[in-house]
Amino acid sequence: MWLREELLKSIWHAFTALDVDQRGKVSKSQLKVLSHNLCTVMKIPHDPVALEEHFKDDDKGPLSNQGYMPYLNMFILDKVRQEFDIMEFNKMCWTLCCKKNISAKQLLISDNDAFKVWCIFNFLSEDKYPLVIITEEIEYFLRKLTEAMGSGWSEEKFADYKLQLNTKQNCLTVWELIELLGMGYFSKGMNPQTLSMGITEVFLEFIMDVLKQGYMMKKGHKRKNWTERWFVLRPRSLSYYVCEDLVEKRGDIILDQDCCVESLPDKEGKKCLFIIKCADKSFEISASDKKKKQEWIQATQTCIQLLRLGLSSPHREARLRRRELRQKQQAEEEDLAERMKQLQVASENKQRQLEAMRKKMEEAAERAAIEEHRRKKTQVDLQDRYRLDLEREKMVRQQMEEQVAQKSGELEQYLQRVRELEDMYHRLEEALEDERQAKQDEEAMRKLQARLLEEEAAKRAELEQMHLQQQRVLSRTEAEKQELVAERLAKERDLQAAMLQLDSLERERHGALEQYEKVSRKLERAANKTKTWKDKVAKHEGLVRLIQPGHKGPQRITNWGPASFTDAELELRKKSWQERKNQGAEAQ
Repeated sequence: MWLREELLKSIWHAFTALDVDQRGKVSKSQLKVLSHNLCTVMKIPHDPVALEEHFKDDDKGPLSNQGYMPYLNMFILDKVRQEFDIMEFNKMCWTLCCKKNISAKQLLISDNDAFKVWCIFNFLSEDKYPLVIITEEIEYFLRKLTEAMGSGWSEEKFADYKLQLNTKQNCLTVWELIELLGMGYFSKGMNPQTLSMGITEVFLEFIMDVLKQGYMMKKGHKRKNWTERWFVLRPRSLSYYVCEDLVEKRGDIILDQDCCVESLPDKEGKKCLFIIKCADKSFEISASDKKKKQEWIQATQTCIQLLRLGLSSPHREARLRRRELRQKQQAEEEDLAERMKQLQVASENKQRQLEAMRKKMEEAAERAAIEEHRRKKTQVDLQDRYRLDLEREKMVRQQMEEQVAQKSGELEQYLQRVRELEDMYHRLEEALEDERQAKQDEEAMRKLQARLLEEEAAKRAELEQMHLQQQRVLSRTEAEKQELVAERLAKERDLQAAMLQLDSLERERHGALEQYEKVSRKLERAANKTKTWKDKVAKHEGLVRLIQPGHKGPQRITNWGPASFTDAELELRKKSWQERKNQGAEAQ
């Protein structure tokens, strides 16, 4: 019994073809004709009164497909009780829709092949309307077709085509699929007959459930003679015919859970034998070769195993597995989207919490500003109080200024010495910088000299190799000597050119050595200059130590200016200066 979903797909094509305005509505007269044809093909008694009763509330205008679908399920599909010719059913639906939708372009396939592609599309399409076939099923169908045609599968070509499918939402309608095959995009260079045979083979497997077919020899049950028959394997039976046109059928081997297939040894002049054991009788069959024998045994065992597991044909099970996998992936994607939504909600909650924290921080900042205003007011009061104290101390400061003026002269001399010493240190740093630059120049010249020496060694090795090659050439026989004279002269010219290049490299090396000597002398001068400045610094350092400021007690601290500092501050400055001196010496 055919699945209702597969029957509805063919009926949908016929209904869509009758929908001229593409508004999802068909007139009652056309629905009557369609329903009568469906009942005739599916061997169901037609009841026109039921149609009139079903649509009696909408007798004047066109009818929607939502209204026709309940009638179709109730009065037609629910009454299917016996097997009918599915091909006749599909042909009737195909006839209603093919002329309207197939374009006038010159196609490489016939109308019969287009009908087979239409049936395959209905089998592989999704159970959603409008009917489309997705990318995975297109690839599966094209792989099967190229395998049936005996050509190789091209991943690059299909990858390019998938890029084109992205603009069509990764799916095709049945008419786009027929046009794709009819224009020969995936069968360039193929004979149209080969393409037709490939479509027929895939059609037989998908639609007619033909898992395998071919000629074999069968042993008779009464006369025990061997006769060649055309065998056709389906999920529940192995039929055999007089020839491959399937006109004259000779019998069926009904497969069930108790059947088994076994290989037999060669006997009676027959090879590649195997036997199919059923409940009532056994069938001995001879294949053409060992490969065919193994293929038939394997295919028959697969059918029996599927019957034991209660499964349908292999390609139908594969289609279900692919759909389950896609549904699982879709569920995972929906789960991921739900998680992303939850994360978004959590992020929004965090944002709201951060906003609340920001408001709290603003309130805290306002409170801090008020507190700062109070603190500043208090500070102004304290400043007024301190101003009175400073006026009292002003008289004391005027008395101390005379003493400070005397000490300032001595301090000015000390600061002059310090400035001279800092200038010497700046000059010393410049000398050290010159010395460092000279060392870098020396290192660069060393690398240049090493590179020139490596090139010279390479050229010498090349000259030695050429010399050895010349010696081997000269050691050949006299018969080859005349032919090699010209080559020897050429190699001598190359040798002379290499010698000239070697001399040039030698001169470059001497130039590099001279430049290296100049850099070395420059480095030596920089080192001497550095040493001179070090001596000067050491000398002035001794002079600075001779000048010591007078003792000042804590009572000498005044607000007179930046020159007024204590002995502790002077000691800190001496210690800082000594550290800078030690760092300069370590850098040298």
